[in-house]
Amino acid sequence: MITYAHGVNGEPVTIFVPETTGDLRTFMDWARSQPVLALDTETTGLDVYSANYRLRTVQFGTTREAWVIHYELGGRFVEAVQYVLKRCPRFLIHNAAFDWLVLDAHAGVSLESLAPRTTDTRIKAVLIDPRQPHEGGIGTGLKPLSAYYVDPQAPDTQGDLTAVFRSLGLTKATGWAGIDLRHPTYNLYAGLDVIYTARLDPVLDAEHQRLGVRPALVAYEHEIAHMCAHMQRAGITLDLEYVDTLRKMLREEEEKYLTVAARYGVDSVNSGAQVAEALLAMGETLTQTTDGGALKVDKAVLLPLADLDRDWKTIGARAPNPLAEAVLRSKRAGKWVTSYADKFAANVDPSGRLHPTVNTLGARTGRMTITGDFAAQTLPSSDWMIRRAVVGDAPDHVYGSVDFQAIEMRVLAALADVKRMKAGFCDPHPDPSLYPDGFDIHLYTARLIKGERASKRDRKVFKGCGFGCVYGGGVPTIARQTGAEEVEIARAVSEYNRVFPEIKRASSRWQREARATGMVTVSATGRRLPLDRHRAYAVVNYQCQSAARDLLGQAMLSMRDAGLLEYMKLPIHDEIVFSTPKAEAVDIAREFERCMTMDLFGVPITAGADIGGYSWGSLYGATV
Repeated sequence: MITYAHGVNGEPVTIFVPETTGDLRTFMDWARSQPVLALDTETTGLDVYSANYRLRTVQFGTTREAWVIHYELGGRFVEAVQYVLKRCPRFLIHNAAFDWLVLDAHAGVSLESLAPRTTDTRIKAVLIDPRQPHEGGIGTGLKPLSAYYVDPQAPDTQGDLTAVFRSLGLTKATGWAGIDLRHPTYNLYAGLDVIYTARLDPVLDAEHQRLGVRPALVAYEHEIAHMCAHMQRAGITLDLEYVDTLRKMLREEEEKYLTVAARYGVDSVNSGAQVAEALLAMGETLTQTTDGGALKVDKAVLLPLADLDRDWKTIGARAPNPLAEAVLRSKRAGKWVTSYADKFAANVDPSGRLHPTVNTLGARTGRMTITGDFAAQTLPSSDWMIRRAVVGDAPDHVYGSVDFQAIEMRVLAALADVKRMKAGFCDPHPDPSLYPDGFDIHLYTARLIKGERASKRDRKVFKGCGFGCVYGGGVPTIARQTGAEEVEIARAVSEYNRVFPEIKRASSRWQREARATGMVTVSATGRRLPLDRHRAYAVVNYQCQSAARDLLGQAMLSMRDAGLLEYMKLPIHDEIVFSTPKAEAVDIAREFERCMTMDLFGVPITAGADIGGYSWGSLYGATV
């Protein structure tokens, strides 16, 4: 038995590394007596489903001791790990979804077995403060949390291990696979992590009690994490032949538009100075500047110059500037080939699938994000090209999507109790002569303000005003997005506030309440949402986005209970993407809609499903 003595916050702790069958029996005897164990794994990296992935160690611990089991040695070591994993009543894991999937794929202990027995200390920490250090928070990683709550010296072993990697000629990326399994620093690092986790859990519980974090919210987040881990394990199927074609096509497009930009004297589309100089020479007016005083030529500036909206659709407000369009399209093609197509080819598993990681608490508001080899939430809403690479799980499957209808405005109406907006949403029979395609909150708003003469352009302007209220966009931002003059937008915003005065009143109230509680606003579900003092106006966005996320979360639980989890692929913002047998698609889509239909403070929350073809891209215009 290898034994390491260490100190945590001035108290002695011990880390054991079994070497013999007798040592492993001692470990199992110890584990049998523990009602709760902290659990962690060390692996060769993050890509759990890659062909050469290895589970190297599994470690278990309490507040005073840890056992690091060299799973990679096989035989009795594997049997000992599986014995404890299958029998221990309760586990504490930091960032549990990762370890669930590692152990499910490589240790023969299923996600379904582990998840109900797990408490995730990361989930508990995020519900106290979701911010990262650069945002003014503690962070959500084990080391910064342990340094704050448990032991200021907690990050030291991580630094020591990084130094060991360098001394061995390894990088941070290759070190986890390349370091000797018996290296003392490696084993110390592994053992201390479970001790920190065991010590962190009761401190977080005390903070929850002090701050009034609801236990039901903790349980709910664990259920959501379990569902998303199930989706990650299932993965999404790729059309690999199309992926190869896509890579070539995007590189050709990038080169085409780089050539166009070069005609206007721009050698590098990433040089803001070159792009700005060329646009000024073409007679364009640039007024926005960076903090350093340089002229801005980012996407928000270039899209209106190219006469394109946020979805890259033609606005019709001006003649498109060819350089602005060339810069935008060359940069987009370059990004898409490196961020998507190349990653698809590099990270597909042996069965032809990707396994996107769903971070169930990715944003400060609780909104989920997708990371890893497919950041699906960053795709433009109107694009089919990337989505075409994703195809059904079987030849007879089709892709579908179900999302909330006008969710931002419905949530805003409900939370701020906006009387006239609620009246529109609650009208069960809108006049079909006014709303031939069903109720439209933005056209409704335009008619409240402009009367029956309201045009499609008025609808677009007031839609911009509505989203400006939700997302905190000011007059210049709304003007850029709609193509209207700032003077017109300023008048429209004033009219919008006159018709819906409750929104500004709710914003003021939420800001006052936040200032009284250390700049923390509490969501409708009890989620703590820290605000930046200089951006208190973002409280409306935080409240609405957080409530919308929890409406989706509740809908997801209803979907699971209705037996739909096997069809679910990804949660993206306010949408669920699914793959289903074609013969059952209509019935399954209706069931998804039912699960997403509910009421929020008197406002009906509704959803609409679309069914496409074999590829996800078919929902956006792809022919397959």
